[in-house]
Amino acid sequence: MYHSKTVETLVGLFILIGLSALLVLALRISNLSELSLLGDPGYRVRAKFENIGGLKIRGPVKMGGVVIGRVSAIGLDPSTYEAVAILTIETKYNNLPEDTSANIYTAGLLGEQYVSLEPGGEETFLKEGDEITLTQSAVVLERVLGQFLYNKASGDEE
Repeated sequence: MYHSKTVETLVGLFILIGLSALLVLALRISNLSELSLLGDPGYRVRAKFENIGGLKIRGPVKMGGVVIGRVSAIGLDPSTYEAVAILTIETKYNNLPEDTSANIYTAGLLGEQYVSLEPGGEETFLKEGDEITLTQSAVVLERVLGQFLYNKASGDEE
């Protein structure tokens, strides 16, 4: 009888560890593991792009490969019809020059997109509510392939 309870306890513990590992994996894949329970710490800046591709809310904002923030909202500017991404930058990175540029890149085999920031040389820094004006949109693979095929077909006719 004693042996049976020990085996049941060990099996239950093994299942609990397995479910915990699955939960951690799910949180890491969905970028929820780095969210604060008290809200988004940091300051928010805006960046307008012609095309954001597959950029998603909670997508990483990186500088030099280091995650310094998250995409907290995505919308459309009704006057310019450009995509607007609200980037929440961690407070400890409050020394980004005003002429910082933002690019959308693709990382990994799954095609996760992220915003990459490159600092400029201004003496004044970005603060809450500022806008990053130097932006480069996401590269849309279909558009690149379409241009390549179009150019290839045009070259063959001549």
